[in-house]
Amino acid sequence: MLTETLEVMKQMKLQYQHVVDIQVYLSKAGSQVVKYYKINDDLRMSFDRVLVEVDSNSPFLAGWTQVGKFEFLLVAPASSNTVAKIAGGICDTMLCNAVIMGLKAFASVYVMPTDYREGTVYTKLPNGTRMKLRIRQEDAKNAQKLSNMENLAVLERPSDICKVFAKHFST
Repeated sequence: MLTETLEVMKQMKLQYQHVVDIQVYLSKAGSQVVKYYKINDDLRMSFDRVLVEVDSNSPFLAGWTQVGKFEFLLVAPASSNTVAKIAGGICDTMLCNAVIMGLKAFASVYVMPTDYREGTVYTKLPNGTRMKLRIRQEDAKNAQKLSNMENLAVLERPSDICKVFAKHFST
């Protein structure tokens, strides 16, 4: 869902260019993955601000989310590790900390888990080949736990991001 998410976000930037400033925050692992998928350059050319996690409070995404600097926080795509930590209230990474602290401050938070529904999916590897993956019951349950959190909406696919922007920025 990584490349699809990037394409949707580029569309949102273009569509809402006069009303929104999209800032990108990558986890340490996310920074590695965008390089592996060879979309790091596209990401950095497409968005003016791309910051990479140093620790759970740096960059200060959690604080900025809490004080309302952002209209909403979108974590997309969110790995099963990030989803499990958010579901369990663990704040030891920048993204998890931002989500949990944002929810405490009544911020609107959206998360798009990579492992949304139990079953088999296919993903495309950087070399273009398809790989079969099993989404485990445990990972799907963690995504479901997010659905029950107040002020947190779970998105199923990258195209759902368009609805989030329309909700917050439609005129």
